[in-house]
Amino acid sequence: MKIAVVGVGAMGSVYAALMGDAGHEVWAIDSWAEHVEAIAARGLRVEGASGNRTVRIYASTDPAEAGACDLVIIATKAMHVESAAASAKPLIGTNTQVVTIQNGLGSADRVANALAGTSVIIGVAGGFGASIKRPGHAHHNGMELIRLGNRDGAVTLELKAIAEVWEGAGFKVRVFDDIAQLVWEKLICNVCFSASTALTEWTIGQVMAGEDTWRIASSCAVEAYRVARAKNIALSFDDPVDYVREFGSKIPDAYSSLALDLMAGRASEIDAINGAIPPVGRDVGVEAPYNETVSALVRVKERRLGVR
Repeated sequence: MKIAVVGVGAMGSVYAALMGDAGHEVWAIDSWAEHVEAIAARGLRVEGASGNRTVRIYASTDPAEAGACDLVIIATKAMHVESAAASAKPLIGTNTQVVTIQNGLGSADRVANALAGTSVIIGVAGGFGASIKRPGHAHHNGMELIRLGNRDGAVTLELKAIAEVWEGAGFKVRVFDDIAQLVWEKLICNVCFSASTALTEWTIGQVMAGEDTWRIASSCAVEAYRVARAKNIALSFDDPVDYVREFGSKIPDAYSSLALDLMAGRASEIDAINGAIPPVGRDVGVEAPYNETVSALVRVKERRLGVR
């Protein structure tokens, strides 16, 4: 299969390397020229829970160089997903399948609008704790689960075929009929650890070990859980604190991607993660003061860094 990964940051690098190692023709598409040049020159190195490998794949800053692909994986940050989808049009052929994998809410709708007429699969990655070590080199602490579901309907044979591609590359995969469940179960984990690790610059394990940090982080998760229940989301668990504690215990040495962005002086996805909970909560009559407060503090930190 010919596969393009658009947005080859930490998680995109994991996808691209494992897909390439499984024998697919993989194109890494990213605007970070130094990263692209390193991949083209030396291959893409990924180490961590999946092992340690350097994989030769194609790499370019220009999607047109790759041409139409069988599968396009959009793995940019949420705030870049609309422009990434628009740039991916040269990758779209008659039978191209598109999987978009971002944290938070709203990305799939923006991708679908940018690629009108193309069916979109929503992906949710959990428990990886990935980071970029240097150009051409990524690391991930865990490798829990890839969740996939069609944006506009139930599980289909085509979706199952895409899931098999991921499984063949070594990923653990589940397919979902209920997209809302897929998105919100990951979002509850995101809101627990994203702002908390970003504000403290502590790892997930350190946040869990601190009395005050864990109270704040777990309260963010509880608020998101209450909003999901008020929206009649069919979650698979009843205790959100146990749920996020179990998630975090699998990658205690990791930072959230939001924390890594701020620590590197980049803008974050706060508006799509913790910042998304209060407005959705207001729509269903659920207050979310913890998420509102930590989101405001992250925005202050972004302004101090000059990235907002």
